[in-house]
Amino acid sequence: MNMACQSSDELEVLVKEARTYTKNGKVADYIPALGKANPNDLSIAIYYPDGRCISAGDIEEKITLQSISKVISLALVLMDRGQDYVFDRVGMEPTGDPFNSIIKLETIAPGKPLNPMINAGALVVTHMIKGNSVEERFQRLLSFVREMINDPTITYNEEVARSEFETAYLNRALCYFIKQHNIIEEDVEQLMDLYTKQCAIEMNCLDLSRIGMVFAMDGVDPQSGKQIMPVDVARICKTFMVTCGMYNASGEHAIKIGVPAKSGVSGGIMGTVSGKYGIGIFGPALDEKGNSSGGIKLLELLSAKYKLSLF
Repeated sequence: MNMACQSSDELEVLVKEARTYTKNGKVADYIPALGKANPNDLSIAIYYPDGRCISAGDIEEKITLQSISKVISLALVLMDRGQDYVFDRVGMEPTGDPFNSIIKLETIAPGKPLNPMINAGALVVTHMIKGNSVEERFQRLLSFVREMINDPTITYNEEVARSEFETAYLNRALCYFIKQHNIIEEDVEQLMDLYTKQCAIEMNCLDLSRIGMVFAMDGVDPQSGKQIMPVDVARICKTFMVTCGMYNASGEHAIKIGVPAKSGVSGGIMGTVSGKYGIGIFGPALDEKGNSSGGIKLLELLSAKYKLSLF
């Protein structure tokens, strides 16, 4: 289980500065259950390989993973199926389009999504999770998440999953479009059930930072010494975080911040600084591209202060 996190005055200063940017965003109310979040919230946890952790803000507050789960499902599927199988069905290129866009599916490679971080690609990835039922496949993904956090109590938020399932018309449309090209071969409602549960896996900032730390350590949990995922899988996932992790703001993110990161519409951001630590951020007020407005600023301040950019 996780040890207690130490509050950090340095981080508090950065959070206070970044919080002024939350007023530029709004919470994701198109998923009704997410619309209840407080737009002024902003918190961060940083997890070190030796088990130390520093934080600022209310890091115990629960968040659902949403699109952050796309990195985790990709890691699992790469382990399940291998690179050739996965990338035959989903590409590796950034799109420059919003995360829920259908346009490139039609114009570039019919039915083959450009990358696993857009919804179309993530749905194809989730479709590839091995198992004989939605329940078995979801439990395999959940076990993988629990192993990275070292917490067997992690589960999903049923209210959020139901809310997403009932309103996921666009994701259903993407699935049917891809199914036409035989890349998705299962019942669309079954896949939506699995995908909405995946997106509703719930944890706090500290948990999120611990997952980031496992990626930072090339798939090893330094506390147990266990290789949770192969080095190559961790590398591929981190590369996608740099090129596609922040939706269609990924290029700007690489220039201004340069830390592999993945955001979700709940306001979560998971960051990973190779060999050093994992970062978990929560700030539910989103900018127009679907990224946490306070969270992005916080990561930018952090990167500048501690010179974290890969580049």
